[in-house]
Amino acid sequence: MSALQIVFIIVGLFTIFAAVQVVIQRKLMHAAFWLVGTLLGVAILFATLESRFFAVVEVLVYIGAIAILVIFAVMLTRNVMDEHETQMSRGWYLGFIPAVAFVAGTTWILSQWLPFYTNTRTVPASGEDVAALGKALVSPDAFLLPFEASSVLLLAALIGAIFVAAERKSGNK
Repeated sequence: MSALQIVFIIVGLFTIFAAVQVVIQRKLMHAAFWLVGTLLGVAILFATLESRFFAVVEVLVYIGAIAILVIFAVMLTRNVMDEHETQMSRGWYLGFIPAVAFVAGTTWILSQWLPFYTNTRTVPASGEDVAALGKALVSPDAFLLPFEASSVLLLAALIGAIFVAAERKSGNK
């Protein structure tokens, strides 16, 4: 096993640990900081896979913009330093069963789909071609499914943010 593989495994384990911490933290601010650690781990994983473009995008866009925006939004909209107020929703467990059912169903459906097991073409070793990357993201035989899944995830996050904002505006907690 090479040193790069050992670094990949260590960073991968840290990234998984940090992602679990994002979900299980009771304090919203702590979860936001673990999110930064998770995104940094993903950027390092991209760097170990020699994907410089994705590593830089991960650091600049996700850590530099989105994570910091989330931290500022949390600090400005909630009383996160109050030790007496719980930061978790009372009905958090009600979403666990549908989430597990969704992941299991999606996994089963994808396992039945033949192109799921085919290898996609790789980026040439001479360097990253951003135009080829863009075409690969929207090509049905390459990365279209993960690209569409991430767009659905972002749409769900947007709808959730609107729901939370509308709930706080009406005075409900």
